[in-house]
Amino acid sequence: MGKDSVTPLTRKEASDFTPEAAALLTVEEAYAADKAAMRTGIDGATLMENAGAAVARAIADRWTPRPVTVLCGPGNNGGDGFVAARYLAKRGWPVALALLGDQGALMGDAGHHAHLWTGEVMPLGSVSFQGTGLVVDALFGAGLSRPLDGVSRAVVERLGVSGVPVVAVDMPSGVKGDDGRVLGEAAIKADLTVTFFRKKPGHLLYPGRFFCGDTIIADIGIPGDVLGEIAPRCYENDPALWLEALPRRRFDSHKYDFGHALVVGGGELTGAARLAARAAMRVGAGLVSLTCPPPMVSVYASGFPSLMVRPTGGPGDLSAMLRDQRRNAILVGPGFGLTKNTREIVALVLGTRRSTILDADALTAYHQDPDTLFSLLKSPCVLTPHEGEFTRLFPELDGDKLQRCRAAAAMSGAVVVLKGADTVIAAPDGRAAINGNAPPSLAIAGTGDVLAGLVLGLLAQSMPPFEAACAAVWLQGAVAADIGPGLIAEDLPDNLPKILRPLLASAD
Repeated sequence: MGKDSVTPLTRKEASDFTPEAAALLTVEEAYAADKAAMRTGIDGATLMENAGAAVARAIADRWTPRPVTVLCGPGNNGGDGFVAARYLAKRGWPVALALLGDQGALMGDAGHHAHLWTGEVMPLGSVSFQGTGLVVDALFGAGLSRPLDGVSRAVVERLGVSGVPVVAVDMPSGVKGDDGRVLGEAAIKADLTVTFFRKKPGHLLYPGRFFCGDTIIADIGIPGDVLGEIAPRCYENDPALWLEALPRRRFDSHKYDFGHALVVGGGELTGAARLAARAAMRVGAGLVSLTCPPPMVSVYASGFPSLMVRPTGGPGDLSAMLRDQRRNAILVGPGFGLTKNTREIVALVLGTRRSTILDADALTAYHQDPDTLFSLLKSPCVLTPHEGEFTRLFPELDGDKLQRCRAAAAMSGAVVVLKGADTVIAAPDGRAAINGNAPPSLAIAGTGDVLAGLVLGLLAQSMPPFEAACAAVWLQGAVAADIGPGLIAEDLPDNLPKILRPLLASAD
């Protein structure tokens, strides 16, 4: 799936979807994949040859021939650069190559490929971008562990103001592969990043995603079955993770086969709960009810005939409603308000041990006492905080976004959806996914309410919590990308069928 368009999936494409295809590897796991491939008989020099050739091929596919400067570092990333330079020169591109360090000091596979380069090798500090039409960044790659300094930093800063387009090999220099952080104050902003075998978290987590530009994965000959040995637990959010679990209707289906979702609405901000309810309907819940204070019934029911609106005067009325076991998934939070009953309502819902989504005010109500909330989370539960709500619930957690979200899931026992441009979904068992298809148009009011409703509708259909959360996040991103600029939250539920149709057809 392209990040800015939605393409119907063919049956062949669907058959190629596997969780392994969406795996994200840490830098250490990527090294382990290289070593595992070598144990199968593929030598390191061949992997490097394939990597550099893939970079040159990606460049030729996107740009016309022009003067190119290849910046090579003292390690294997630099070796990839020597190979790319050789292949570009074979294609007739004018190539200048600059090296950090001494060519004679290069060892192993990088030394081997540096020896095959027959052109001039300039000192990195002497490189000029005057007259250069493209730069290949093969300085450090994903494994950099300290800030750029000295000559490398000076060159990177000079490149940054040159306006010359850049292709990064594996990861833009200065960006950490495991978390996308910029180490220090200098990093290369690439237009295209070519990585190998699988992406790394830093390709998707901000600010790394920004510095990478477009990221493509090149096949360099590493067998896919090496992932069985590595056992990755982090993925790019993709239908590969949840397509098999996405609910489907049979010809003899009944509405109660697809659950009865319940939205607990508040007395003031009625739009939030209505958006959530509509999203739950559109994603396939068999029935959707909304409970609210009696004076608000007409407001919630207006223009929404499919929604069953029930008045509840307080926790006692809600408790009576919950005696119907068919109401199997419950959402509390959007537009609910912080009232004297908020925590009591949340505790009552969680006490039913049914699938539950807590968002917005249901989370904020516990910001001074999160341990009490965590002690109540005995049923399948999804928490959907934005950064502010997350920080209030988990103030002691630090580290990058992926680390914090995983730790929060383990601490709370719930699936945690840490929302943002690079939404992370984490399960208590350590699985995690990073979303990469959300366009900036989602940064408007109401989209979080729609997301909570999508999760609700999928949970009502008995989709497992982690898969339901991943699917909801991806579906919302795909709809938003398809709509484009001018999106408002109300557009999301009603345009969902356009995205669901090809997905479900591809899985038949």
